[in-house]
Amino acid sequence: MGLTSNKMLALAMLFAALLFVGTVWLWPRLARRGWRAVSGRVGLLLATQLALFACVGIAVNQAFGFYASWGDLLGTETDQGVVVDHTLGGPHSGPVRLVSTSEVHGMGGSLPRTAGQIQQVDIVGRTTHIATPAYVYLPPEYFQPQYHTRTFPVTVVLSGYPGTALALVDKLHYPRTAQHLVKAGQMRPMILVMLRPTVAPPRDTECVDVPHGPQTETFFAKDLPDAVRAHYRVGGKPGRMGIVGDSTGGYCALKLAMHHPDVYAAGAGLSPSYKAPLDPTTGDLFQGDQKLKNRANLWWFLGHEPAPNTSLLVSSSKIGEKNYKDTLKFIARVQATNVTRISSIILDSGGHNFNTWRREIPATLQWISDRLGDH
Repeated sequence: MGLTSNKMLALAMLFAALLFVGTVWLWPRLARRGWRAVSGRVGLLLATQLALFACVGIAVNQAFGFYASWGDLLGTETDQGVVVDHTLGGPHSGPVRLVSTSEVHGMGGSLPRTAGQIQQVDIVGRTTHIATPAYVYLPPEYFQPQYHTRTFPVTVVLSGYPGTALALVDKLHYPRTAQHLVKAGQMRPMILVMLRPTVAPPRDTECVDVPHGPQTETFFAKDLPDAVRAHYRVGGKPGRMGIVGDSTGGYCALKLAMHHPDVYAAGAGLSPSYKAPLDPTTGDLFQGDQKLKNRANLWWFLGHEPAPNTSLLVSSSKIGEKNYKDTLKFIARVQATNVTRISSIILDSGGHNFNTWRREIPATLQWISDRLGDH
């Protein structure tokens, strides 16, 4: 039974309810002073509270998409990681492999030309040999006859860590929000490529080319754009691709746009950090390479590298976000370059969570659409 399934939540709630009823029913029998009675009361209370905590934990995980499976929760997920693909030349091979398709729910029908389409795919990096699952949103216009020769701009959307790609679809509602904005005339139709930055789970690589490890930055800067261009009707000219992410994904989005402005014309970080942490989830990302460590620090990059010709967006909250002061400093640092363009979304209050990011996503999609190349 899946960690995020409704059946799992229902079973946990049923178990908690039965424990509560059992506690009430058995309490008179245990209302004695003997050690057995006391142990029974303690055991029932602890079991009931643990069951309630489990219900809350499962519900919160469903709402915020922290862990996709039991293996993800326990740190044993190893089936998707850094792999070498030995069948790249086979008849069914390619950098993008279609797994399944579905429509955007609640958008008026099941036909792709009216509701758009979400494709679940596996993406294999040609140079890095990184393989990772993703969801690709294709707007209704992609399937309409009058647009059959048209190419579309692309935005890569990254989750946080650990995060799940599916949460970008059904919790943060990127496809549905994009369709609403297009219908309202507030943004142009675009393709969304949604995945998590954790391409070598359970390790958090912070989109770094780890020495003797996952070449994550190269995957996002070269392999992923090449795969998308090869598989979908995407313009090959510079300025047709953007990137957005929240939390760890926000840091990755800013860094990739700054390091590779020829690939990403715009990068938006929702509640981002501005340098890569070093902790048990990351391990030693730099292996003593000070130059690599410096480049991964956006503060250092702004002070020592040529200012990139790209557009950046950052978000924070005056109350509820730890990065508020750093975000104001980052805005000032970027403004001082007089080359890199900077915008911001600053809320009066909002925590580091899905509810805050859902409030920021519509404006972010409009912003990034305005900065991608012309049709």
